[in-house]
Amino acid sequence: MAITEKEWGTLPDGRPVSLFHLDDGAGVSADITNYGGIITSLRVPDKDGNIGEIGLGFETLAGYLAKRTYFGALIGRVANRIGGGTFRLDGKKYQLYTGPDGIHLHGGENGFNVKLWDAAIEKNRLRLDYLSLDGEENYPGSLKVTVWYEIDERELRITYEATTDQPTIVNLTNHEFFNLNGCTDDVLKHEVQIRAEYYTPIDDTLLPTGEILTVKDTPLDFTTAKAIGRDLAEIPEGYDHNFVLDKKIEGPEWVVEVFEPTTGRLLEVATTEPCMQFYIGNFLDGSDVGIGGTVYKKRYGFCLEAQKHPDAINNVNFANVILRPNETYNQTTIYRFRTRHS
Repeated sequence: MAITEKEWGTLPDGRPVSLFHLDDGAGVSADITNYGGIITSLRVPDKDGNIGEIGLGFETLAGYLAKRTYFGALIGRVANRIGGGTFRLDGKKYQLYTGPDGIHLHGGENGFNVKLWDAAIEKNRLRLDYLSLDGEENYPGSLKVTVWYEIDERELRITYEATTDQPTIVNLTNHEFFNLNGCTDDVLKHEVQIRAEYYTPIDDTLLPTGEILTVKDTPLDFTTAKAIGRDLAEIPEGYDHNFVLDKKIEGPEWVVEVFEPTTGRLLEVATTEPCMQFYIGNFLDGSDVGIGGTVYKKRYGFCLEAQKHPDAINNVNFANVILRPNETYNQTTIYRFRTRHS
């Protein structure tokens, strides 16, 4: 695998930003910036060997600075939602930033997705480091985070590590938007299989209700592969749900497959995490013009965000997101790109 670095502009305060090109030499490559840890471009072959863009993103730093889209970004300290932006930890109540809906989303007003990370090429991996100081976004404790990106043998591997000097909460992920048809159409014909017999139902603010229910006999049943659009009439607001994975091991386990029949591209996902957020770009509205002048219309991308349960800190039956001193947060998620004929 080869990694190269180039200058990619400056932030408004004058700090320089870099763009790194990772290439496995077998047709899979990515561009990643240390601004937000964003995957700005992701290219893979189709069934005929033609290499094409399958990620949503902007060609310039200015595109990311002009509008926060979460395209391809690292998300933290806590991915997804926290109800009311409040939680208690060791008897103390914390109030985080909330949007107009009263929900704390993806780490807050200025989450990890808009931070400039320290970057280094470490052997065959891109290493990103960020120190989130005590009180940032009102989270307790100074959190030291390291994320490694690696591309090899048609796999994109993301490895996360974090430590803290005070008890805090952590739930990291990456918010890549995929479109295996090369962004030539929406993603509704993509065929998805998620190895999850249960999900966490949500209210009208997309916050989990605290229940864990079966997907059986619901439009959320992806235990057998089906087109994204097949049951969409039953869930017109679109998929934006957390699936509780049928994991049997603690290490990375292959839990998701997505097949696009036109191009023959196949995406497989393995993760150490207990859950996966499946989102299909319901809020894309055509206002974002991305790579190659592509207009990102509604449902022109899907996300597979490996995570612990959303709002876990406020639900005792969800996974533990508390990190204490002398503990280490670890996560690995792998995206593997293959092809097959229909």
